[in-house]
Amino acid sequence: MINPDRVAFTIFGKDIYWYGILMAAGILIALWLALREGKRKNLSEDTIMDTALVVIPSGLLGARLYYVLFEWGYYIKHPLEILYVWEGGLAFYGCVLGGLLGLVLYARHKKLRTLRLFDCLAPGLVLAQAIGRWGNFFNQEAYGLPVLNGEMMWFPFAVRIDGLHYFNGELCSMPFHLATFFYESAWCLLVFLFLWSQRKKFKHDGDAVLWYVLLYGFERMLVEGLRADSLYLIAPGGWIREGIRVSQLLSFVAVAAVLAFMLVRRAREKRLGRLIWPAPLAEEAAEEGEQPLEENSEAVEFEAQEGDAPEAREEEPAAHEEDELG
Repeated sequence: MINPDRVAFTIFGKDIYWYGILMAAGILIALWLALREGKRKNLSEDTIMDTALVVIPSGLLGARLYYVLFEWGYYIKHPLEILYVWEGGLAFYGCVLGGLLGLVLYARHKKLRTLRLFDCLAPGLVLAQAIGRWGNFFNQEAYGLPVLNGEMMWFPFAVRIDGLHYFNGELCSMPFHLATFFYESAWCLLVFLFLWSQRKKFKHDGDAVLWYVLLYGFERMLVEGLRADSLYLIAPGGWIREGIRVSQLLSFVAVAAVLAFMLVRRAREKRLGRLIWPAPLAEEAAEEGEQPLEENSEAVEFEAQEGDAPEAREEEPAAHEEDELG
């Protein structure tokens, strides 16, 4: 596979990189999908746009600060390069943490339901990841272990890295490496297809987020162990020979926590015969001015979420039913 130039084109002497173009494209597509999902969830376009204006910059700032923090030994010697975001160096987990912080603060300020907002963003976020990972290809980064078998030096299994490059901080003379950027891009595309196709079947606010964390975290936990440019909590060669990769550890913790929560919640719902936290019908009833239902109220029947509306809602006008299906 021929490696293209990192520069897409030049305007007035300023190079425009493919990395930035792909990131911008991913963000715009994610925003468009969030607007569509927000409409379905009865959130106004202004709410989604305002959320994006908070989440995007806070996410980008978090991504850069996270990367710089774990590469502080380099950036303390080259402080101006902290600003060179067009050269790469954005950590995805930093993006999630920064964006999540911005989202929570905005939702609290506007008294909006955080999980409902996050559900609107989750499908577009993972699709943006699938697109953005190709920026790593143009930058020749996020590659994996060297490929020594000549019969395996083909894309998408492997990718050729031109010129001087490193593997785990040491010079590497092998030009072919595992195409880990592509593995993640392909997986994120599959996660997007799952979330987008199943989003209307989720029973709780926050289900799209939980499935996103579970599926993406599982992939990242595996693929991160193959990468050559991981950020380390504990560097290799110390008291833990292989070291501890930050993203791998975070992925393991996130997957374990979400899986445990989903299994325990499902078991309790099956035993109680109703939905528990968060129970969307109680929230909707409160928003519509009806008598609020307690989250653990027997009025919220588990079977109702399988497709049958509770008796208390049978007399609602047809217009409202159309809104819910829209």
